[in-house]
Amino acid sequence: MSMTTPPGWYADPGVPGSERWWDGNGWTAHTRPLGGGASYQQGHQPSYQPAPRQPGPVPRRRSVFLGVVAGGLMLLATVVAGITLFGDDGTKTVPRSAPTTSEPAGGPTGGGDESPTAEPSADPDVLVDQLNGITLPIPDDWEKSDSMVDRAVTMTTVADRECPGETNRYCRYGRVMSSTATQTDAATPEALAKEDIQDASDALYDEDSIGNALYGGVKSHTVVRSGAVTVAGRTGYLVRWKVETGSGPGGHVQSLAFPSTIGAESLIVVRFAFDAGSEGPPLSGMDTITKGIRAIGDTTGGVGSSIGPS
Repeated sequence: MSMTTPPGWYADPGVPGSERWWDGNGWTAHTRPLGGGASYQQGHQPSYQPAPRQPGPVPRRRSVFLGVVAGGLMLLATVVAGITLFGDDGTKTVPRSAPTTSEPAGGPTGGGDESPTAEPSADPDVLVDQLNGITLPIPDDWEKSDSMVDRAVTMTTVADRECPGETNRYCRYGRVMSSTATQTDAATPEALAKEDIQDASDALYDEDSIGNALYGGVKSHTVVRSGAVTVAGRTGYLVRWKVETGSGPGGHVQSLAFPSTIGAESLIVVRFAFDAGSEGPPLSGMDTITKGIRAIGDTTGGVGSSIGPS
């Protein structure tokens, strides 16, 4: 019988000294120091006394053999660690495999007795931005994405196609990503949305992070909507462009900015990219997702209320 590792904080297999949240299906972006749920008790580690050596010399042939074996094991461990910690491009990655232990960090070795609490990220019908304290409803025929772009949580359409401007590459028809606004002096949602829309257009339709023009580049744009909007009970602002690309039918890109519902109420920016054309998602989906954004734990009426976390 197969066993599924329950959601919880586990030792991060890619970052020693840290714990990472396992949502029951895969690793999330949320980390904390090892034992963050309970302090370690010092001085209670079991002592170890090596067994006395047996009299008499060890034959030289056996010593050489043991040295070769030990060296080989060390080399194998180094190679495995390199594969685990670094991707093909040298960037640090986290393995997608489940934790191998059924006991969460903070157990006997950590001195804690608390069991992990469930995170709403296990709900297949919502995309959870735990850092910013919000959930976004996932439309039919969409799915959560494993990729992290600029530390944003992302969802995409299930369907994809060969990118119009690139062969042997595939693009999703729709993408939505939520993140905390950083590297900006914008003090209001309106200022942030108007500032971010150009960057969103460039990132989603002009060139990707390594310079590939997947849509043949953005040739022009038209502002189709701009104005205030209520998001999760907060006053936000959105700007929506229709972009014409060098290849394919182009699409719509939107920057939605609003204050977080937690902490210092930092500004959140949600970027939308819906491909145009008959196979692209309906543009009304942008409004549906916007209306369904909720603070984590909010079960009030309206779009998305039935799929909010408990």
